[in-house]
Amino acid sequence: MKTRGFTLIELLVVMAIIAILALMATPIYWKKYQSGQQNAQKTAIEDIRKGIDAYKKASDDGRIAKLPSESGYPRSLKELVSGVDDLKNPGKKIYFMREMPRDPMSKDMSASSDKTWGTRSSNSPADNPAPGDDVFDVYSLAAAKSGSK
Repeated sequence: MKTRGFTLIELLVVMAIIAILALMATPIYWKKYQSGQQNAQKTAIEDIRKGIDAYKKASDDGRIAKLPSESGYPRSLKELVSGVDDLKNPGKKIYFMREMPRDPMSKDMSASSDKTWGTRSSNSPADNPAPGDDVFDVYSLAAAKSGSK
C-alpha cells in the first residue's frame, strides 16, 4: 500500500524558499513603512504651519488681541487648537486647527501631541531654531527626521 505525501526533504526545500522570500520582502516592507511615516510627518508639519499662518493673518487683520511688543504669532501650539477670542465677533472664538497632530516619528507615546514638536520663535535663526515667546515654525524632535526643518 502506497501512501501519498511529502518527504522531509521536500518540506525543508519549500520552507527554505518561503524563508528566502520573506527575507527579501522585509526590507521592502520596512522602507514602505518608513516612507509612510515620513509622508505623515510632512503632512502634519504642513498642517501646523497653515494653522500658524492663519493665526498670524487673523492677528494682522486685528481679530486677535496682542501687545505692541508681540509678533502676532501664537504664543504656543495649544492656542491653535484651544482657540482665541475674536475681537470682531465678541463672545466667539477663532479656532485654527481641530486637533494638534502627533509627530508620527516620535517614540515618546506619553507626551502630548504638541510636545512631540520642536518650536522656533520668530527671533531665532532658521539654522539654529530655538523656542521663545511665540511659535513661528515647527520641526520634528524625533531622531529619524524627514528633513522638514
